[in-house]
Amino acid sequence: MTEVDRVFREEYGRAVSVLVRLLGDIDLAEEMVAEAFVEAVRRWPPVPPSPAGWIITTARHKAVDRHRRESTRDARQAEAALLAEPSVTEEVGPVRDDRLRLIFTCCHPALNRAAQVALTLRLLGGLTTPEIARAFLVPEATMAQRIVRAKGKIRAARIPYRVPHEADLPERLRSVLAVVYLVFNQGQERPDLAAEAIRLGRQLLELMPDEPEARGLLALMLLTEARRAARTDGGLVPLDRQDRSRWDAELITEGHDLVRQCLRRAQPGPYQVQAAIQAVHTDGAATDWVQVLALYDQLLVLNPTPVVALNRAVALAEVEGPAVALTVVEGLELPDYAPLHAVRADLLRRLGRSAEAADAYGRAAALTVNADERGFLEARRASVTSGSGGP
Repeated sequence: MTEVDRVFREEYGRAVSVLVRLLGDIDLAEEMVAEAFVEAVRRWPPVPPSPAGWIITTARHKAVDRHRRESTRDARQAEAALLAEPSVTEEVGPVRDDRLRLIFTCCHPALNRAAQVALTLRLLGGLTTPEIARAFLVPEATMAQRIVRAKGKIRAARIPYRVPHEADLPERLRSVLAVVYLVFNQGQERPDLAAEAIRLGRQLLELMPDEPEARGLLALMLLTEARRAARTDGGLVPLDRQDRSRWDAELITEGHDLVRQCLRRAQPGPYQVQAAIQAVHTDGAATDWVQVLALYDQLLVLNPTPVVALNRAVALAEVEGPAVALTVVEGLELPDYAPLHAVRADLLRRLGRSAEAADAYGRAAALTVNADERGFLEARRASVTSGSGGP
């Protein structure tokens, strides 16, 4: 990866957020930031001391040049505003957070959830349209249209680029939390996205300290991120085989503290319960599966979806055995969801039904985009096919 690629991955969202504030136009902001990165390819190395600042300043200058080529009064006014803009170090600070404004814009209730997530991944994460399309399991053309329509709706509805007033925050929060968590999940292969989601989670908690679900989401992300180093070691490593000494103790301590704060508030929500499940997984030398199953029972009441039922089945297998869990899994309607086929394969393997397990592992691998997960599933398929049974 070149230095320009690294800066793009780490700083694209920040740069676009600043330019959206300055220009008031998402498409133009993206275009100017893209031109700045093209300029960086031509002019780096040497890499400037503040690469992100260089990109933002260059994009701003290109926007000024664009306005100077136009002759309208509005363009001259925009140019004056850009020229009056303070330095990059002043315009991006811990309180005046442009990325938080942008995510609230992307999560306006006028947009549907799919558009909210796609636009956030595009603008804050810098994911390409093909990458987002793969994440949503839809054709690239469909995703391109979805993003264009979302930008058009923001422009046509004059959706403001700001954090909503306090009275409007609770209505918008559910969408924002969902999008932040989906951005975090995209960080499985992009650690910079996971870090950005955690940063946004901290900002949301600071913005709404009395909102228990914001606290729960931050705890969930921290406790999941704490296991990153042990989760992949030359390939995907299942929870029960992870080297716990490689877990991040500081993140675990912070996550557990947040979960305890949530428990004291006694206002359970889906993110808080998921965080509590992760807290059980990261507490002690082995997972208390009875406690995990009880928490999944609670989560299924709060969020009765097939995905939650599938995750509960994993815990059920540890408590009541794979045969009971398989009955649950067989009744779920998630035909193109790779984790369902992976869980089903593992249950079949544990029941000694090797041929069926091999087919299920193959189906899961075919549906999986992540290279580490695919490698793990293919290795499991090979082991049951050869008769070794795998670990």
